[in-house]
Amino acid sequence: MSRYRIGFDVGGTNIAAAVYDEHYNMIEKASVPFPRGKDVYFVCRVLKNLADELVFENGVKKYDVISVGIAVPGSIDSSGETVIDAHNLGFFDAPMLTASKEAFSEGKEITQNIALINDADAACLAEHKKGVLRGATTAALITLGTGVGGGLIINGRLFKGGRGSGVEMGHMIIEQGGERCTCGNYGCAEALCSATWLINQGRKNFSGMIKTLAGGNIDAVTAKIVVDCAKAGDEVALSIFNKYVESLSSFIASLVNVLDIERVAIGGGVSGAGDFLVNPIIRKVGEKSFFRTHGDIAIAEFENDAGILGAALVHEY
Repeated sequence: MSRYRIGFDVGGTNIAAAVYDEHYNMIEKASVPFPRGKDVYFVCRVLKNLADELVFENGVKKYDVISVGIAVPGSIDSSGETVIDAHNLGFFDAPMLTASKEAFSEGKEITQNIALINDADAACLAEHKKGVLRGATTAALITLGTGVGGGLIINGRLFKGGRGSGVEMGHMIIEQGGERCTCGNYGCAEALCSATWLINQGRKNFSGMIKTLAGGNIDAVTAKIVVDCAKAGDEVALSIFNKYVESLSSFIASLVNVLDIERVAIGGGVSGAGDFLVNPIIRKVGEKSFFRTHGDIAIAEFENDAGILGAALVHEY
């Protein structure tokens, strides 16, 4: 008898979901807009409806779904029941496990075996089980998007923090008195290594090729535009990109020096720069590392599907 798992990646813009078979092969993926301004109970009913659609359209029997995992962009309490803080969702001390079990109990066909996980931890699980971190005992995934997130593998398992509150690598302070972060502190990795930083710098230095590729519209500047201009040799963009590499390499070198990590995976939108980003990062981390040699640094494998797959995998860890 076939057994299936469903993974959700709940974001502030969209909710993505997928059905996986027992070998974690994706059968089907779908997404719906995130219902902004709605409470956690309403959102969980949206999850249940999306799950119903996925299993119906693919001929999966609801009673063959053995687990559901939900990845959210925020901190989760040590009991795994409450989303403490998810700014992008508008959830604060939200009883999401209770709400999801209530929603999925309607009809009683889909499992009540439900678990929550931070979205960066979910992506880390996906890479460790199926991607570039596979086989590593000590590893890290860093996600470079609107913010900076990450997950750690310690002794072959996901590390959820010494008190179970999670890992917030993006709020490691790497520049004393640096730029203000969304958390209120100054000089966090998130303030200096995110796609948002690249966008803001492109807008502050709106000239040359950046201005051309943005069609003269400052609001059209993206991190990709800044990186593409740097690749093309634009001096303004190269200056921005080189400063970005300095910050990111300091962040990664700090992790390497503390943990002697075997492998670091870089994911998120900025990772689309590929070797143009990774090669100078490897060189700079080598220069900044305490150790004569350091672990591998590579681009993550699963891109936008990492959070969904990791959510489906959460019951394995």
